[in-house]
Order: sequence, then structure tokens, then C-alpha cells
Amino acid sequence: MEYIKLYNGVEMPMLGFGVFQIPDHEEAKRAVLAALKAGYRLIDTAQSYMNERAVGEALRESGIPRGEVFVTSKVWLQDFSYEGAQKAVARTLDAIGSDYVDLMLLHQPMGDYIGAWRGLEKLYKEGKIKAIGMANCYPHVLADLCETFDIRPMVNQAEMHPFFQQGKNLEMMKEYGVVPEAWAPFDEGLRNIFLGPVLTGIGKKYGKSAAQVALRWNLQRGVVVIPKSVHEERIRENSDVFDFTLSEDDMKAIAAMDIGHSEIVDHFDPHWIRMLLKRRAMLPQIMLQKAAPETDVSGAAFYLSVFKFIYAAGQSMRRPQAPRRCRVLPRSAPRARIPCRRTAACSSLL
Repeated sequence: MEYIKLYNGVEMPMLGFGVFQIPDHEEAKRAVLAALKAGYRLIDTAQSYMNERAVGEALRESGIPRGEVFVTSKVWLQDFSYEGAQKAVARTLDAIGSDYVDLMLLHQPMGDYIGAWRGLEKLYKEGKIKAIGMANCYPHVLADLCETFDIRPMVNQAEMHPFFQQGKNLEMMKEYGVVPEAWAPFDEGLRNIFLGPVLTGIGKKYGKSAAQVALRWNLQRGVVVIPKSVHEERIRENSDVFDFTLSEDDMKAIAAMDIGHSEIVDHFDPHWIRMLLKRRAMLPQIMLQKAAPETDVSGAAFYLSVFKFIYAAGQSMRRPQAPRRCRVLPRSAPRARIPCRRTAACSSLL
């Protein structure tokens, strides 16, 4: 495993395991255990993913000392205030069963994220959080935050993959000493990423898959990656990316794949912002009305509604695409033109 040092001296693994879209407790726990067995030492969760408790159980069952695993979580919009962020972190610590979290992010730069950041700063100074950061910040937002906050973000987690490379954002992060971290490093399977000629052609030279090439490309740019899968074979494959180096020509070929914008979600669309903020205002009532006493203290019904909304909104924002490749079949299989099991499972939540 390779590590990158944050500006406060904390070392963060360059490769992590993401658990977005794995809300089922047992499935999430099995996936995290498989990832830890495969050598991952960074687990990326969030309060809106509904699986922090599963992550905590997997950590304890793995037998790996807590200090050897870097855990990231995220505060969601309904807790964006000075007091709210502190209470949200307390729920995360309870869920994962730890007295600290390695990295806490604010999930979106909207609402009262200034107040929420002040809350994270307080907990960071108290040692309950080892590092603090943001998610989904574009260059202008990141520059504003770094010039405004007493403690600038240590990490910015954003969408970064061969089709949306965010070169200007990387330049801004480098200028401020912020470590970049890529969510959706496979572009959610869009644009035939696993079978496209550029990545597969490069992969053949090294005996690697297109997925491994995509991960290696980001790693060589200094970007932390957090691929996600629930299949042990792919979990292991995604971790096998430290025994080869892409050439300069390879990097240039991948650079030419950039289309310059996201096809997953458009953070510049006012409609998207309004939907998130409006939904945020409704969610506390949903939590009070629907969350059963035996559920997670963070409110399982509350976060399920968040997950449904994010997924539905993200789907509505996407530009027209060709049929997506089935996620159950091997990556080398032809693209399916019928819904795959995993896609159907996600769609059933809407």
C-alpha cells in the first residue's frame, strides 16, 4: 500500500474502499471484510450511505488494530451548522464504535457549511477527528474556503475519472496543499469505460484490466481512489494496481479522453441545488416520523430517504446514454441490454 501525507502530517492510504450504494447491513459488512482481507486500509463511508455501523462491525471482526485502518465519513446537509456538525460526528463515532474518526468531510458545499466547518474545526482541535475536509468542491469554492477557514481543508473528495479529469481543480488543490480524492473513479460504468479501446489497449501492455488502468492513472496524478464493489474478485482486482507504472504516452492518451464535465450529476445546475436543499429541510420530519427506536441512532429511515433522493436526482440529471453494461457479468462480457441484477436492485429503491 502507498500513502500520501496530509499537510498536518497524517498519512492517508492512496487506495481505499468505498461503500456508497451498499445500504444493506450484512452486504456492506461482508464487502468491507473482503476489502480488508485484500489489503485495503482506507474505508470510505458517509452518514447518508446508511452503513457506518456495518463498517464498524467489520473493523472489529477483522481483528486489524483500529490504528491501522483509515476511516472516512461525511456529514450530510441536515446537520450543517456549528452544533449540528458536532452532534453528527458524535453519531458517527457511536456507529463505528471508535473514539475518533480519521477523516470527516462535509458532503456538499451548500447550506450552512461555514458553520458546520467551524464545528469540525473544534472537534479536530479536540482530537476526535484526525483530519477534516470537503467533498464536491470546485476550484472557485475551494479557493474561497481555503482563504476563509482558520483551518483549510486537508482533503477534497470529488468526481474524477478519465472522462472528467478536473485539471483546474487539481491545480487549485495543489496550490493550497489539499489532497485530491476521487469518487466514482470508474464513472459509474458510463461510456463503456471497462471495454473502451484506450484503457483496454493500455491494459494489454501490462496485463491489466481497463479498471486497473483507470485507477493507476489517477494514482499517478497524486489522486487517492476509492473504488467500490460487492464482488470479492473485483475487490481484489481493484487493489492490484501498485506493480506497474503507466508511461508518459499512456498518460497523454488517457488525458485525451476528458470530456470536461460530469455525466453523473451537475453541481452547477440551480435545480439540483434547490432539490437538495429543499429535501434537506423535509428530512428531519421524515426521520422523526419513520425512524423506529431500534434503528441506527442516525435514523435509518432518514438516510434511506436521502439515498433514494440522491440516486433519483442523479439519474434525472444524466444526459442520454447508451444502455449500461451489466455490473454482474465479468468486465470482459458484452454490454447487457437488459437491466442487470445490481441496477434493478438500485432502481427498486426509487
